[in-house]
Amino acid sequence: MWDLWMRRALALAALAEGRTSPNPLVGAVVLDANGSLVGEGFHARAGEPHAEVGALAQAGDAAQGGTLVVTLEPCCHHGRTPPCTQAVLKAGLARVVVALEDPDPRVAGAGIRELRQAGLDVISGVLNAEAAEQNRAFLHRVRTGRPWGVLKWAMGLDGRTALTNGASQWISGPSARAWVHRLRADSDAVIVGGGTLRADDPLLTSRGQRTPEPLRVVLSRSLDLPAGAQLWDNRVAATLVAHGPEVAHRPIPAGPERLTLPACDPEALLLELARRGCNRVVWECGAELAAAAIRQGCVQEVMAVVAPKLMGGTAARTPLADLGLERMDQALVGTLLPPTPIGEDWLLRLHLSA
Repeated sequence: MWDLWMRRALALAALAEGRTSPNPLVGAVVLDANGSLVGEGFHARAGEPHAEVGALAQAGDAAQGGTLVVTLEPCCHHGRTPPCTQAVLKAGLARVVVALEDPDPRVAGAGIRELRQAGLDVISGVLNAEAAEQNRAFLHRVRTGRPWGVLKWAMGLDGRTALTNGASQWISGPSARAWVHRLRADSDAVIVGGGTLRADDPLLTSRGQRTPEPLRVVLSRSLDLPAGAQLWDNRVAATLVAHGPEVAHRPIPAGPERLTLPACDPEALLLELARRGCNRVVWECGAELAAAAIRQGCVQEVMAVVAPKLMGGTAARTPLADLGLERMDQALVGTLLPPTPIGEDWLLRLHLSA
């Protein structure tokens, strides 16, 4: 019985994908004492009411003696909004069904304990795996201090990401390109290196699928950046240029924010993006930066769009530079999810160890 309603709560939570950072995705439903649906809600974005509060407000007096089904443990601390446990207790519920305990140190089981101590029947762990998968980015940031990193590339069936002359537009078809816009909309930042900026002059937006657009980030060792790049137009989306201390004296083009890191590497960048509230970032970079991000543990998921094309060329570009491996038993092994068709192309997803 609870699985059915928890799936409804998970579906509600998914409506805010990419918009709640630094908060998690949360959905909730309220059933009256007879088990009928009387309220539902989801957390739309940080600073707005939490899912439980919205669902209880919709239910009103019908929540008395009923059940709250929620995808994440109700919070018990003051943040931008009051504790959800207070709203739950005030509503006069008899039962709370939770999918996942909140790993935030300010909660970490305390919300469930508070409800139980007040006499409510609390059932925890319903569809726990599904809830953890939905909030994998939030959980990863809380536990590691870094956002969940997604490395995305498009390639031909022979593993090439460009022809020998560097031409790469377009490897994938229109459906796959629309999927990339959706991926960006569901993320907090999109990261490229200076080489990709110089070669492709990308826009790196969701094409209006998200407001505001995700933060666009350029990680550059040299600050040898083109003056007229599309990324410098902050009317489209905000841009951050990050670099190491060795080039702090060099100017950058007008428009983007400047960030000097302790070192010009992926780990230092992600620590800063986590402090800014990013739960998930997308790496859309070249082979060298992609390999560095993997070596430093900044990639938890690879999304490869494979086009039904053969491009050839022994010197043609591939997705990854040298990872420093010398034996096959050193190769990174992950969990391959079922392939998904996207128009004429295929999406392959690989989860690496977090």
